[in-house]
Amino acid sequence: MQSFLKKLAIISPVILATVLIGACSKDAAPAAAGGAAPLGGTVRIDGSSTVAPISEAIAEEFRKVSPEVRVTVGTSGTGGGFKKFMAAETDISDASRPVKAEEIEKGKAANIEYMEIPVAYDGLSIVINPSLAFVDNLTTAELKKIWEPGSTVNNWKDVRPGFPDKVLHLYGPGTDSGTFDYFTETVVGKAGASRPDYTASEDDNILVQGVAGDEGGLGFFGFAYYEASASKLKLVPVDAGKGPVAPSTATINDGTYAPLSRPLFIYVNKTSAQRPEVRAFVEFYLKTVPTIAKDVGYVSLPAATYESDTSSFAKF
Repeated sequence: MQSFLKKLAIISPVILATVLIGACSKDAAPAAAGGAAPLGGTVRIDGSSTVAPISEAIAEEFRKVSPEVRVTVGTSGTGGGFKKFMAAETDISDASRPVKAEEIEKGKAANIEYMEIPVAYDGLSIVINPSLAFVDNLTTAELKKIWEPGSTVNNWKDVRPGFPDKVLHLYGPGTDSGTFDYFTETVVGKAGASRPDYTASEDDNILVQGVAGDEGGLGFFGFAYYEASASKLKLVPVDAGKGPVAPSTATINDGTYAPLSRPLFIYVNKTSAQRPEVRAFVEFYLKTVPTIAKDVGYVSLPAATYESDTSSFAKF
């Protein structure tokens, strides 16, 4: 299995939420594939680039046991993924935030019924170019000052007294990203509230390359992407009032990396789950994600949560 990255921790017990939209059938879903006939078909996944490494790694392992099933994993961002999911264009949506009310309404119009499944925890990471040796940490107040709407901070000397006169360039997820929503809500104070003059991309690998190649660069994205490129980036501890703390498996697990730790999810379409290949894939996902989440750089949930997820999906 390809070792993609690594991620985060337990914020609070996350309970599997089954959300029903529209007047959909409550008929029992077909049993997972286990008969003589091999599975075929396609499982369509899109959404969060943060969750994608988990889904990609699981898809890779699933192909070994069901090679005739085609699993596609897109990365249009959490918001972009929900647009497709609520239009019944995908079977599973990767998400780095919970579904929004307006997205649920779109699902109602299409009679979409779905299940929300928490799969891991992540620590949203602040990174800079390694040449910026003078930056040992940043406070949440400083991050807000940099990123808030109307900010005119374009030089490191404007961030903190004592920082040198050096141009500051910003890199971050686009507006369809759940990471963008989480960061702006947590740091700036309102989801979607951000200065517009930064280099934006739904592809976290592009953000990694941008910060790594820019001597004045600062950006943010999931911890797994930092770990995959740690030699090219400098991780910045964040001080929310109790001293600087850097994201790691330990600090995400024990809750000390606050407030930038968050749960990650997949959403499964009810109608899609009635297809043998989709049901088999989700069952495989729940069985393997505790190990794979760690392998790709995330923090696994409590075993009891995965057990609850598996039980609930069996009835879905």
